[in-house]
Amino acid sequence: MNAQNMPSKLALSLTFLFVLLGWSTVAFSALQGEYEIMEGEPSLHEPGKVILLEFADFYCPHCHMFERVVVTKLQKEFGEKFESRMIGFPVMPGKLPTVFEMYNQAVTMGKGQRMKEVLFQSIHDKDIQMFDKTMRSLIIKEVGLDTTEFESGLASGKPFQTLGKGKEWGERIKVTHTPTVVLDGNIRIKNLNFDNLKIVIQSILDQDKKS
Repeated sequence: MNAQNMPSKLALSLTFLFVLLGWSTVAFSALQGEYEIMEGEPSLHEPGKVILLEFADFYCPHCHMFERVVVTKLQKEFGEKFESRMIGFPVMPGKLPTVFEMYNQAVTMGKGQRMKEVLFQSIHDKDIQMFDKTMRSLIIKEVGLDTTEFESGLASGKPFQTLGKGKEWGERIKVTHTPTVVLDGNIRIKNLNFDNLKIVIQSILDQDKKS
């Protein structure tokens, strides 16, 4: 590079950087509602869609209530512009990880949402606490999956590995309770009522229309 041109090119580069940072600040500051941007966490945002990541425990009654009331209402409100994904984060003592593995396996087979609903209902509405092979068979059929393929997937250990990765992520961002909600991978929501989540999600979608 020509030494005489270095100052002007450096100034141009810095100006471009400041503009980019400015755009980023404006985008974040334009979001409405109560939220926190988690520095260092990458965004998983897909234009025109908001992903709600819920760190949850199937045995947690608060998670069951949040899923049944808030997530259901958000799904009706935003339709295809909204997706809910559960990150298994066990906090209730003395419980086996089987249900989390079942959910993770169902996700790989395209029935994660239905499995999540059935597991929450089984635990909190039917008071089923143990999920041995016989009980799993009944639930797998209710969800509409092939039992042999499902059990083979469980035995592979991959659903358990997925659980471990989710726990590692939760511990890294200091999840201390369930449910904990993160939108698009880096927007943490502390006020989990429907109205606040609706406002934040709508403002993200509005930003997409402007960009």
